[in-house]
Amino acid sequence: MESARKVFDAMDVTNNVVWNAMLGGYAQNGQSLEVKEIFSSMRNSGLEPDEFTYSKILSAFGQWESLEMGRQFHAFIIKKNLELNLFVGNALVDMYVKSGDLKDARSQFELIQERDIVSWNAIIVGYIHEKDEVEGFRMFRKMICDGFLPDQFSVSSILSGSANRQALEQGKQVHCLSLKLGLDLNIYAGSSLVDMYAKCGAMEAANKVFIEMPVQTVVSRNALIAGYIQNNNADDAVREFLDMQAEGLQPSKYTFASILTACSASSRLNLGRQVHCDTLKSGVLIDDEFSGVSLLGMYLRSSSSEDANKLFSEFPKQRSRVLWTCMISGHAQNGNSAGALCFFREMRNDDVLPDQSTFTSVLSACSSLAALQDGKVIHCLAFHTRFDLDESTCSVLVDMYAKCGDIGSSIKVFDEMVNKEDAVSWNSMIVGFAKNGYAGKALETFDQMKRANVEPDDITFLGVLTACSHGGLVIEGREYFNLMMSSFGIKPRDDHFACMIDLLGRHGRLKEAEDLIEKLPFEPGAGVWATLLGACKIHGDVIRGQKAAEKLILLEPDNPSSYVLLSNLYAASKNWDAANRVRNLMKERRLRKFPGCSWIEVNTKLNLFVAGDKFHINAGEVRAVLKDLTALMREQGYVATTDSLLDEED
Repeated sequence: MESARKVFDAMDVTNNVVWNAMLGGYAQNGQSLEVKEIFSSMRNSGLEPDEFTYSKILSAFGQWESLEMGRQFHAFIIKKNLELNLFVGNALVDMYVKSGDLKDARSQFELIQERDIVSWNAIIVGYIHEKDEVEGFRMFRKMICDGFLPDQFSVSSILSGSANRQALEQGKQVHCLSLKLGLDLNIYAGSSLVDMYAKCGAMEAANKVFIEMPVQTVVSRNALIAGYIQNNNADDAVREFLDMQAEGLQPSKYTFASILTACSASSRLNLGRQVHCDTLKSGVLIDDEFSGVSLLGMYLRSSSSEDANKLFSEFPKQRSRVLWTCMISGHAQNGNSAGALCFFREMRNDDVLPDQSTFTSVLSACSSLAALQDGKVIHCLAFHTRFDLDESTCSVLVDMYAKCGDIGSSIKVFDEMVNKEDAVSWNSMIVGFAKNGYAGKALETFDQMKRANVEPDDITFLGVLTACSHGGLVIEGREYFNLMMSSFGIKPRDDHFACMIDLLGRHGRLKEAEDLIEKLPFEPGAGVWATLLGACKIHGDVIRGQKAAEKLILLEPDNPSSYVLLSNLYAASKNWDAANRVRNLMKERRLRKFPGCSWIEVNTKLNLFVAGDKFHINAGEVRAVLKDLTALMREQGYVATTDSLLDEED
């Protein structure tokens, strides 16, 4: 643009074409101040802007999503009596659509008297982009009824809408129409067809359309690769990526983002590293946040935190909020909650403000660590940045306080929430009450949820059943379990059945729990058998416990907890030979249960303890306090349980 401006300034005579070229150039390059300056200079030079001038400026406002500036310019256009001009009218519709104001876009569309295909495409694209596919489809049909034949852009937009809704049959109808119009071989429409079939899970049809395309572009390849990944077929995605390179096509940043998702497993980490090298060679990674996030995500999902940390350190300073959030979220999901909190503190030291995703991730980390003080500080920041009005952030706050044992603060956040339209908010409170032993409060909250006309989901009923289990409400638990299926059409999962078995098992109804397992419509998972085994241990039912343990060991032969539970069950029934056999089996398989771990935060410092810990800096003081407490408990009549062989490893 600097060179273009020099040529422009050196010209003795200019006309509208030259001025419009400069306006278009500045608009395309996102230089809003220069667009305003050129437009003012054009008017001051005595030249009257034409419809192309206004179209270019409106297009620029649309790209920048500058709605207020666009409205001001619209008023200027009305004064010039150009509102009904077709070119200007189409540009106004496009500007309002791109700025997200569909109401004004539709009003402007209705004012255009002699519409053309561009007018229709602009409004259809707007509805599809704003996820109002139903109105987009209606306008598409109306366009055809008004005598306009769809072009490649109309067909691509409506296929995108079909893909969003996974409306395969509707997508097939549009495919038929594109065949009749000869658009099926068009590169733009063909790529949209591949994308539609892929997003609807019809990969065979997507591949067939792709093969029949006269020219296979990077865009169509990207659609196919993304489709394979979405349908959990990473091998074919990798094959397409390699074929693409073999044919000499240069992958785009979107190609790399898709294929890196396919590499997000420990088994494909080396391939992910190779793709990383490829991004460096192609120059895609340089100052590109999108590719940076894709690479960080790949390393973190592959549990290669070291690679992720190294890559993050190589990014230029003043890293964006998105990059910071990616690191915080990735470490939190990998169980490194302390690391996630460290990255959050570094982010704040860099004066980067968090957004909803950041708050959600870091508060989840606080929940995992039960780091109440850190959680309160982050809550304070959410309040000052007005994210306390965001329903998702508040839901995580409710969950964080509940998991830290501060149920009072949890209730306060929930009661002060402005919006509670999503089931997630109610679920957080119901589960919070259930896990903290307030069964009655959990069920009351469930009743309030129904009165608020919020539809319960599978997580809601998981919380309700947990509350019934912890509160000993066997009859109520059965009623809610049946209600979930009969009134809400929710199909119980493995964890719902595990809750019911826990409910029955806690109260000695082991025969009923066993019968329920035998009637399951699927093969019981490890969670179901572990729950039954735990109940058998409590009530000393060796026969059922042995059966549950055998099933559990078959499903998870390397999980030491199953062996420990079974050994303790035998020990409780004085069957020392069987208990020793289980212990010897553990030794043969080289299994060892990791010691129990707990932690407490004192003066903002996290203190970690394991069973038999002798290395804590205050270990002597801790043991002295425990000795005094043990003596006090014995005075009160406490007798330690000594019927378990493996307690020292719990």
